[in-house]
Amino acid sequence: MPDHVPVINPPRPLVEGERLDQPSFHARYEAMPSGTRAELIGGVVFMPSPVGRAHGHAHIAAAVWLSYYAENTPGVEVLDNVTVILGSKSEPQPDVLLRILPECGGQTRTERGFVRGAPELVVEIAKATRYVDLGPKLADYEQAGVLEYVVRALDPDEVLWFRQEKGSLVTMPADADGLHRSTIFPGLWLDPQALLNGDTKRLRALLDQGLATVEHTTLVARLAAFDAT
Repeated sequence: MPDHVPVINPPRPLVEGERLDQPSFHARYEAMPSGTRAELIGGVVFMPSPVGRAHGHAHIAAAVWLSYYAENTPGVEVLDNVTVILGSKSEPQPDVLLRILPECGGQTRTERGFVRGAPELVVEIAKATRYVDLGPKLADYEQAGVLEYVVRALDPDEVLWFRQEKGSLVTMPADADGLHRSTIFPGLWLDPQALLNGDTKRLRALLDQGLATVEHTTLVARLAAFDAT
């Protein structure tokens, strides 16, 4: 038996506002107690406060919207509250995301059970985190290459849709009929008022119209053809 057994100290707990690189953050995050939620945004640790009813209600509507689209679009995947490794100083945990699967040509991959790379579309519910979601987190998503970013904000209630154009996420107004239509995911239509109201029936009914378009049929065929190669 050796005289001295080396002592391996556990990783130090995460601290709000601490500056870390992504590998250090990830190792310490995994060592935190179950139920801890933390994000690395722009190299800074953020640890969101407890989530209230209003946030949870808004989250459900956003998840239903993207889930219904994914159910009807083979080759895409919706994920809820999953860790995303964006880069050397960024590891957010988006409320909901929609991605094209790697085998169908998407820009993310799955690595050790986590998503690595920029999802095609991200949704955040912003209340207490509004300044983060529309500030440093938006900057991280922009730099990483997220193609569309939707913020369902509370107090005041609004829906903001950003689209990647020439390296920047720019705010996109609704169409003349008051709807948002994704350019990355044809057929993904959104009535912002329905999202604000939590009207999941209206969200699905409008998606049925988008899913019936030629553009959506073409997307499904393209994803299937890529998967078959």
